[in-house]
Amino acid sequence: MFTGIIQSVGKIAAIEQKDGDARLRVAVGTLDMSGVNRGDSIAVSGVCLTAVEHSATEFAADVSGETLARTTFGRLRVGDAVNLEKSLTLASPLGGHLVSGHVDGIATVAARRDAGRSVQFRIKAAETLAKYIAEKASVTVDGVSLTVNSIDGAEFELNIVPHTLQATTFGQLKAGAAVNLEVDILARYLERLLQGERVPQNSASVTREFLAQHGFIKQGTSKN
Repeated sequence: MFTGIIQSVGKIAAIEQKDGDARLRVAVGTLDMSGVNRGDSIAVSGVCLTAVEHSATEFAADVSGETLARTTFGRLRVGDAVNLEKSLTLASPLGGHLVSGHVDGIATVAARRDAGRSVQFRIKAAETLAKYIAEKASVTVDGVSLTVNSIDGAEFELNIVPHTLQATTFGQLKAGAAVNLEVDILARYLERLLQGERVPQNSASVTREFLAQHGFIKQGTSKN
């Protein structure tokens, strides 16, 4: 588990392709590698990876074909900047929110505009993930724990303050960029709990009709 509070911006030092998988070598920048052991987890732009080799300045991790297809890692190039965070411990302050490092999908930066000293980003998520994103709730974008300002359909808005712009890769993001998206883990568990053992056979989501049928909302309640 992670908090979404980025500890360093690193760079992809090497990418070795291996029969559909890949091994990444990541230069860690200012990330403190003391106490890191082989097999420990490190989040790289929101993706939980296992360190198989490490030194004070870099580490290597294997990436499966599934991860390459489901995240932006399939598009990585040597020299690309990445957000880094070591895994959460019981002594770690929870400054962000609980982040699993299991990316739900790829989103796109729809727009970027200055707002005083901050920058506002509009992110477009996949339609299947938009239902898990709510105004003032938490979301993880490229490993960064953020608060959703507003949401309109599958697009949501974020306000990135100067510190976050400097301490993460957000300062480099432009419209059209692909980013890793992880929705709040509580939203996913809540959906499954509401379904219980009566999971709809032809639907992977909780619908308004399903909630009404099982007493969570009243039939005929206005949608507005």
